[in-house]
Amino acid sequence: MTKTDLTEPATQDNPLLDIKFQIPFDQLKPEHAKPAIDTLLEQTRAALQQLSQAGEGDYAGFTDELDRLTRELDTARSVVSHMDSVMATDEWRAAEEAILPGVTEFYTSLGLDAGLWQALKAYAATPAAQELDPVRARFLKLTMDEFRRGGADLPDDQKARLQQLNTELAQTTNQFSKNVLDSIAAYELYVPAERLAGVPQRVQDATRADAEARGKEGHRLTLHAPTLQPLLVYADDRELRRELWQANTLVGQQPGRDNRPLIRRILQLRRERAELLGYRNFADLVLEDRMAGSGQAALNFERDLEAKTRPAWERENAELEAYYRSRAGADAPALEHWDIPYWAEKQRQEKYDFDEEELRPYFELSSVLSGLFEIVHRVYGITVKEAQAPGWHPDVRYYDIFAEGGEHIASFYTDWFPRDTKRGGAWMNAFVTGGPDIDAQGGQIFSPHLGLMCGNMTPPGKDTPALLSLREVETVFHEFGHLLHHALSRVEVRSLSGTNVAWDFVELPSQLMENWVWQREALDLFARHYQTGERIPDDLFRKMLAARNYRAANLAMRQYSFGLTDLSLHVEYDPGSEQDPVAYARETMQRFHDLPLPENYAMVAQFGHLFADPVGYGAGYYSYKWAEVLDADAFSRFEQEGIFNRDTGREFVDRLLGQGGSADPAVLYRNFMGRDPDPEALLRRSGLLP
Repeated sequence: MTKTDLTEPATQDNPLLDIKFQIPFDQLKPEHAKPAIDTLLEQTRAALQQLSQAGEGDYAGFTDELDRLTRELDTARSVVSHMDSVMATDEWRAAEEAILPGVTEFYTSLGLDAGLWQALKAYAATPAAQELDPVRARFLKLTMDEFRRGGADLPDDQKARLQQLNTELAQTTNQFSKNVLDSIAAYELYVPAERLAGVPQRVQDATRADAEARGKEGHRLTLHAPTLQPLLVYADDRELRRELWQANTLVGQQPGRDNRPLIRRILQLRRERAELLGYRNFADLVLEDRMAGSGQAALNFERDLEAKTRPAWERENAELEAYYRSRAGADAPALEHWDIPYWAEKQRQEKYDFDEEELRPYFELSSVLSGLFEIVHRVYGITVKEAQAPGWHPDVRYYDIFAEGGEHIASFYTDWFPRDTKRGGAWMNAFVTGGPDIDAQGGQIFSPHLGLMCGNMTPPGKDTPALLSLREVETVFHEFGHLLHHALSRVEVRSLSGTNVAWDFVELPSQLMENWVWQREALDLFARHYQTGERIPDDLFRKMLAARNYRAANLAMRQYSFGLTDLSLHVEYDPGSEQDPVAYARETMQRFHDLPLPENYAMVAQFGHLFADPVGYGAGYYSYKWAEVLDADAFSRFEQEGIFNRDTGREFVDRLLGQGGSADPAVLYRNFMGRDPDPEALLRRSGLLP
């Protein structure tokens, strides 16, 4: 074996090849990645060949073997990808890039494997297949549908082209993601204290400490959300707000990190892939097995919401303009994009006498987590306890989840604070999918699940703990909703367990959890002042509720702009035309901005949801709003029956949350609610309908 950084360790000492449950992050190195993945690819190909050659006498347990086929490979692959997301050093990036071609080629070829496809079709025609239980029967049907969508019936030359497309898509989207991360990490601005007038003290302290840690004077400003957002909202220095807004706009556009050419290529590759498989466009390909069903149906959904929201949006914009003129004067400069958050916050503070920063002292991270765990204990009967396990960074914490009878059903890691080597946003991932299983003696057991929650929350200050904003608290609850979907799954088939559901259904459990943040009874379990221990005062809570739907139409239109830009690019835009997709996206987004967008506005160049993955949220960003409709409607049952009602919680787990993708999501929803969703529930909750 040639000795290189990526292939040095012997496979027998490779921690990626011996993942039982807890992941040995303390032993894991970038150079473990490629040897482990290569070994697992070889083992999985051997298992695939054996499965593909199964005759009728070997069909016992065929679906279970198929379900287990890529289990170890999936786990190791997810760990390497995770490390590239949270510790994006040059070495981990190189490790990710080294395994990407082989992994992409394998998963593409798996969906095209002629032997397995023939075995599937042969098995589906047997009496054994006709007698499968409903969950395994669904798994067989969905697998065969996936094979067809993956090109299994294509002639060999088109299969080869499909493989080329998938490999290039994986590499191009990976480059897109790297460029965004590099762009954000590369930006820093040092300013003196006087330029931070109006900015919350915690941000001033954090940025000063950041500068001191680097041996610099003043305050270090970055484009990480916990720094950028409060500066845009609170900084009195208009020129500073402009500089930061424009710097953020340029993410993904700088020389050497320019994503704009990649966008056209990604759209071209996706369109060609869809047409090769017999679909009109990429949206129709990926939405066929989702609740929306097609790109046009998703477009109609978003446009219907847009039309119903636009009158309130125009009214809100006129009100903000009038407020600005009344305070800044008739001769004041016209509002610009970097002025909107600043003046909107001033209007909100004056209108409701409410400043969200007043809530931070009541949202200390450890208290938020303790309260969250108490809420799910009351609603779902589970218990969460902190435990010990090796992590990838000192910030990482580890927890166990136990069912009512004390059964260990899941564990998870958390990693909440931003780093320059960590991608932005917040997310939940599954490392190990457990569920009902059979032990060596043939007895029924339950194998626990393993997952993680990551975020980029406000970190601790020099003299203060991590104090979260209201939105950050919602984010913690949101990601834990995803984690519960994974952790409470009781589905025997791994491929249909937990969050393995239709993409426009997957946000329902997460968004549903956010509702408890707005309930007084739930807040009192965790929202205590970190110094005095007092709960949120009644007048502050009333202001919080009153301000909840402030500029709700603008927030909704922002989301529509992302969803409709996504769908328009994947349904209506022709990537083979001369039209610039960045300009096309800007024109689409302009309808949702009251102010003209500058010529260099290219939000899509940093839109990782759409372009940092071969599929990801591509043609699927609408699913956030789709699931918001579901969650607003579903939570109405908790409101009617009690937000801590164990019977309601038990039904939600038994009929929906614990069922994963074992049944059609529309059926699961009806099983819980007793009817189809009310499409106007979200607009009512947002105050956009009477």
